[in-house]
Amino acid sequence: MNIAKYNSSSRYAYGQTARIMTLLQAKMNFVNINTFKKQLPDYLALIRFNRPIGTYLLLWPCLWSLWIASEGVPSFKLLVVFIMGTFLMRSAGCVINDFADRNIDGYVRRTVNRPLATGRLSSQQALIFFSLLCAVAFGLVLLTNLLTIILSFAALLLATCYPFMKRYTHLPQVVLGAAFSMSIPMAFSAVTNGLPQPLWLLYIASLLWIVVYDTFYAMVDREDDLKIGVKSTAILFAEDDKRITGLLQVSVIFVMVLAGAQFQLGYWFYLSLVVASGLFIYQQMLIKNRQRENCLNAFLNNNYVGLVIFIGILINYI
Repeated sequence: MNIAKYNSSSRYAYGQTARIMTLLQAKMNFVNINTFKKQLPDYLALIRFNRPIGTYLLLWPCLWSLWIASEGVPSFKLLVVFIMGTFLMRSAGCVINDFADRNIDGYVRRTVNRPLATGRLSSQQALIFFSLLCAVAFGLVLLTNLLTIILSFAALLLATCYPFMKRYTHLPQVVLGAAFSMSIPMAFSAVTNGLPQPLWLLYIASLLWIVVYDTFYAMVDREDDLKIGVKSTAILFAEDDKRITGLLQVSVIFVMVLAGAQFQLGYWFYLSLVVASGLFIYQQMLIKNRQRENCLNAFLNNNYVGLVIFIGILINYI
């Protein structure tokens, strides 16, 4: 056998095979890219990109805490980390929520057209997307400190557990409140590398506030949830929903007053709480007859509550 000729042929065959594999890989990448482009609207719908209210509601307690912890001068780096982290983790929360509810969303009027419920995206795609969002968010957390990194694992655990809680307890809104409010200790730890005790007053107030507005949100779906066996505080509170949410709103204001005293905030902060109280009264008026649209509007109105309190904190430090 002509060894030189054999080696030459082998090299030629190897080269051709490599070229074919490269072309196939390029073809696969092209198909994947094109598939992603076609499904991009579904991925955006999955994270509620066109409905940023969830991001805003998650962001306000975070901004309250950053401003108070840094005494009105948060670093630009931490602002970027927490604002981007808020968007990413709210998006991840939407994805894991829809994954958990993929088999029941089709029976609820408000969620019947979600990408996983309709099959436009698969469960595998959702889990990969969820992991990617969490990985990017964790990369941001790595720019802070060890304590904040440790707290981020607790936040992730709570956020991941929340969607599944509605199958086992009537208090999933409490789990959501605990998860959303984790930005408060994380913000304080990122700024001070510690957890001053008064921050837990902010945490409690935020948790109670989230229970209130997510109960309003659950009131929109209460009829459908009763049919399919999904649990919520709206179902638990039943005919006492208005009374209990009102008491919780009073508790939010009371705990925020205590927090303001502990952090020595000025009269602008307390004025913001007066305005927030007025908004709470308006929300109770909205849910008076338990109409779906008005309950949704009461939920949405809480964006102004968070904004008003932030403005009070912001002006306090000017």
